Amino acid sequence: DRMGLPSRIAVHARHRDGTDRADDRREAAAEQPVGRSGSVAGLILLALWAAPVAADTLTVATYNVELTRKGPGLLLRDALGGKDPQVEAVARVIAGRSPDVILLTGIDWDLDLLAVKAVAARIAAAGADYPHLYATQPNTGMATGLDLDGDGRLNEADDAQGWGRFTGEGGMAVMSRLPLDEPAARDFSGLLWRDLPGNLIAEDTLAEGAADIQRLSSTGHWDVPVILPDGARLHLLAMSAGPPVFDGPEDRNGRRNHDETAFWQRYMDGSLRDAPPGGPFVILGTLNLDPADGDGRTEAITGLLADRRVTDVGPASPGGKAAADAAHRGDPALDTAVFAPPKGPGNLRVDYVLPSADLRVTGSGVWWPEPDDPGAEDATVASRHRMVWVTVETE
Repeated sequence: DRMGLPSRIAVHARHRDGTDRADDRREAAAEQPVGRSGSVAGLILLALWAAPVAADTLTVATYNVELTRKGPGLLLRDALGGKDPQVEAVARVIAGRSPDVILLTGIDWDLDLLAVKAVAARIAAAGADYPHLYATQPNTGMATGLDLDGDGRLNEADDAQGWGRFTGEGGMAVMSRLPLDEPAARDFSGLLWRDLPGNLIAEDTLAEGAADIQRLSSTGHWDVPVILPDGARLHLLAMSAGPPVFDGPEDRNGRRNHDETAFWQRYMDGSLRDAPPGGPFVILGTLNLDPADGDGRTEAITGLLADRRVTDVGPASPGGKAAADAAHRGDPALDTAVFAPPKGPGNLRVDYVLPSADLRVTGSGVWWPEPDDPGAEDATVASRHRMVWVTVETE
């Protein structure tokens, strides 16, 4: 079945500790149990999800699947086995929603994309085939040779370009039904932080020599063109940012998170060496920044959401609204994940799909089923984040 909801019908998502330091999901604390039976409202909602999509529309989604493990090769092992509860839940969630193109964040990377391909095979077995894949080496776990955190030890997770215990931990991957124009894809992950116009790097707070090698991207920034049926391109502007926490008063992570989000406005401005995309685009991924709640320098995300070159349709869910945090200022229906107290700040909006203003949006939502609705258990087992999707007209 394919996603084709009217733009004001919302679905539900929850938030993880959304950091590149997430524990192995199989060892994470369980959320509140949910039922399998489902309510009448939930069955109606699933029927709407199954409505066919016209040929001139495309559903684009992002999903932080948190498919990270504690060492290289472990995700491949779990996916190949076909019995890992989290991998199978992720596969069912994606196959059940079945977007045309999806960016997965928080998925371990390896050189031959063996783990990504194995996860794609589990999704195909669940009913949704994505023959076209794109993933380049992320900055997570990429050794710098420097003591970036100043603790006197080298080659630790905090000393990598992006936090990671091994190369590729918690990377990104695009899965698509439509072909991807790989030769035209751009990978901005090597851009030095200091080279971003208007950056907040504060070089005097960094370790000696760090500014000369420190990349902007915690994980990556990509421009991946999707080849549409008429031969035109839709540019996926994909990213996965580090969290704005886990630092000290120098606010290094907060500054970096701000600039990772601000990158797309600089790209659209044409202020980078690479020209901006020459056609419609969708900015998507885990930005780890809520415009109203949690930690972080919110001016980056509020500026992006207010930019006239993009459209924020506010994908929403009834489940997010039902799980509202009384102390939060933002609309709980827009939340996309849960950072469970007492260690986390609660529900936040940190995952986004933002189409360019020249695209007409015909549907959007966050897949966050209420506890007694079908799919709620899979959504909880799969990840603390929930899938965010937008359907756009492509003609």
